[in-house]
This record gives sequence, C-alpha cells and structure tokens, in this order.
Amino acid sequence: MQTPKFLSPIQVRNIANEFGNPVYVYSEKNLRRSAQETLNFPNAFGLRVRYAIKANSTAAIIKLFDSLDIHFDASSSFEVHRLLMNGIEASKIQLTAQELAPDLQDLIEKGVLFNACSLRQLEAYGKLFPGQHVCVRINPGIGSGHANRVNVGGPASSFGIWYDYFDEIKAIAKKYNLVINTLHTHIGSGSDPAVWEKVTKMNLDAVKVFPDVTTLNMGGGFKIGRLPDENTTDLQEIGSKVKTYFEAFYKETGRKIKLEIEPGTYLIAANGALIAEIDDIVDTGKDGYTFLKTNTGMSDILRPTLYGIQHVMNLVSRDENTSAETENVVVVGHACESGDILTPTLGDSEGVASIPLPKAEIGDYIVIEDAGAYCSSMTAINYNSFPRVPEVMIKENGEFVLIRKRQTMEQMIQNEVLV
Repeated sequence: MQTPKFLSPIQVRNIANEFGNPVYVYSEKNLRRSAQETLNFPNAFGLRVRYAIKANSTAAIIKLFDSLDIHFDASSSFEVHRLLMNGIEASKIQLTAQELAPDLQDLIEKGVLFNACSLRQLEAYGKLFPGQHVCVRINPGIGSGHANRVNVGGPASSFGIWYDYFDEIKAIAKKYNLVINTLHTHIGSGSDPAVWEKVTKMNLDAVKVFPDVTTLNMGGGFKIGRLPDENTTDLQEIGSKVKTYFEAFYKETGRKIKLEIEPGTYLIAANGALIAEIDDIVDTGKDGYTFLKTNTGMSDILRPTLYGIQHVMNLVSRDENTSAETENVVVVGHACESGDILTPTLGDSEGVASIPLPKAEIGDYIVIEDAGAYCSSMTAINYNSFPRVPEVMIKENGEFVLIRKRQTMEQMIQNEVLV
C-alpha cells in the first residue's frame, strides 16, 4: 500500500481521533521548505514573492508566510481586509481583482497597492489618485492551464487588459498623470522551461512599451505534480532561464527590472491533506461499480467536481490491519448531488473513474493528498448544511495544533433573519 505523503498512518489515526474528521492537515516543516524554495527563485535584479491567498486563506498559514517576508496578492477587497485583520502591513498587499473594489479609495489610502485589471479600473484609479504610481495587468494573448476553466490568458479569458490596448492604457495614464511602474501578467505557465522562456520574452517586450516600469510580475502557475505522471516545476531551472532574459534586457535597454512571482499552488498544495472516513460501501452489480462513500465531498473539496481533477488517495485502516487485497473503486462524496464524485474521469468532471485501493472496511480512513491549495478555501460551503471542517497544523516538533475550529450549526445560521 502507498503511504500518505507527509502523514504516517499513526498520525492519521491520532489526528482523526483527537479532532474528528473530515479534517484538513498541514505540515509546517514542508510549508517553510516550499516558501524558501520560492524565495530562492533565480533573479537578476531583485525578487519579491507574493502569496496568492485565494489558494488558502487560513490565518495561521498567512501569518507563517508573513514571518518569512513573503508579500501577498489579494483577489478581492474582502481578502485585503482579511489580511489587514491578521496584522499584515498594508504595504505588503496588492489588490488584483476582477471587480472594482467599492472601497478602493480607503484601501489605497491605507497603503495597499493596486493592480488595474481593466481600462475601467485604471480610469477609476486615475480619478481618485492622479499623479500616483500604479500596476497594470496585461492579457498577453496566450494562456495555459490544466483545464479551460483555469486558463487566465488568451482571447477566452477576461483577466487583464488585452495587449492590443496599450495605446488606451497610455492615454488614460497621460490623462491622469499616472506612472505605470509595474506590469503584471499571469498565464499559468506550468513546468515547461521552454514555455517560461517564451512568456518572459513576451512580457519584456511589453515592458519596452512602458518606459517607467521597474517591476515585472509574472504571476504564478508553478505546477506541482499531483499524479504520478505529472512533473513538479523545477524553480531553479525555469528561474535560470528567466534570469538570462532579464540580464539580456538590461544590456539592450539599460533598465534593471525587478521580478515578482505570485505562487499559490506551489507554496501549499503538496503540504496539505484532507483526512476523511469511509461511511459506506455499495455497488451496482457485477457490471457496475463499487463505491466508497465518504463523509467528505464537495462541501470540503470542490476541485474534482469543478475541474475533473484527480487527487492521489491513500487508504489507512482504522485498526492497523490493512488488507493485502486491492480492488478498483469509485470514491464519492457525501452530498446529495450526483456530481459529488471524488474520482472523476481525468479532465471530465461528469465522468466516473475507478482507482485501485486496498480492500476497505467501513470506518477506514481516506487521505486525499495535495489538498493544501484551492481546497479548504474553495468549497461548496454548507451545501446540504454540512459544517465547515476543522484544520490542523503539524508543528515542526510534531505537535498537532488546531488552526480552525469545526463550524457549529449556530454559526451556520447566525446571519439568517426570520420575517
């Protein structure tokens, strides 16, 4: 049997017994290691790492990254306020949002940085803060990603200002005397160094158009290999390629451009897991499927339903007597929803796939691996009135620390109003 990636079977049982389950678990040791890897990203003229907190916005994780001098990218004004409430300095926060923040003026006056993601946003910022510095997000015309729904560049993406509109950007900047000192692009570049080379060259070509730019934010998209046949991005390899282009740009133009990167997945995905329990085992006959019904699902982890994504799953027996026999099973969630399938066909959220696992018993544990990013923070919360699950940090000394309590029914309905 394959063992969990950073959890021992004993730890799985002890955590489930102490905190109940489902429960998210994170490794402080591994989080620190991943953070240091991003901070060591090769660069020519300086580097800033921004954590995209939409990946996981739990306070203990935010505070940990802050202690390591990682800055932050917020995707909404609510995320900005979340960071501020956690004691993050406003100057460490950049707002990169699809919608124009209704409290933009207040946030900027507090010291939050702004990344204009549309011509309307740039115009609105100019009216409020003429003569100030600003970052602009560009859609460079291409994109990549493991599914169409996560593609944030190209003609089918609404993220950023289309690259043909550079003249309009310049006109708005001139109108309000804005200084565009940072350009931001993000296409989800993955693990292929050749793609990063192409993206870097394209981004630096855009920097040439804006003479006041001193920083280029190349976004995130640093893939981690969740499945056995997937590659994890080698930051040193792609960083070395990027660095070479920045150095060549300096030789050509005399401009030293600082690099920003914006990892979310890379920092945390492989450093978190979801422990759940097998609640029932049913089948649909000799020509059908065997289903493991769990006590988790789309209320706790939405990626399989949303994207047709597969996570490695490991079985941990409750009583330490793991069966040597394996069987092909479909793992499903607890929601009364046909789409709550935890083992979909890869790339097809509506498909059903079987995976091999040791023969399970009701009460055994399922460990869903690589669940640190875009899992706890991106769920169908309270669907079927399931409460939000607790989260636990394994400290570097091995201690288990609760970092999010299990939601109560009272908390779930506290904002409802009877008329």
